[in-house]
Amino acid sequence: LDGEIYFTSGPGTRKSRNLAVHPACTIAASLATIDIVLEGEALRVTDGPTLERVAARCRGDGWPVQVEGEAFTGPFSAPSAGPPPWFLYRFTFHTVIGNATAEPHGATRWRFERKGVVQKAGE
Repeated sequence: LDGEIYFTSGPGTRKSRNLAVHPACTIAASLATIDIVLEGEALRVTDGPTLERVAARCRGDGWPVQVEGEAFTGPFSAPSAGPPPWFLYRFTFHTVIGNATAEPHGATRWRFERKGVVQKAGE
């Protein structure tokens, strides 16, 4: 949403308990021609305007959540998220590792600052 990556997790889950102590984390994705791993940190979002904006997007995509206090509630979520409420996290990455799964194959690493790429491996 607006260039940011958000995800939710219930306060009693291992994920939320781990992030409360140490916000460093990774997200992995398999795309059509490349597998990527994003390294960064996830911080809990508690400000009302951002919660409302993300909740509106979720509702538009079919997840009927509402903001209650500093978290989301709703009739359903992924089983791994635990019961409501669900905390919202913003993930900010600093490093991306890509491994091409199609010709010409190969792997690389990119390092980012908030303003853009600052270093590409091998440069």
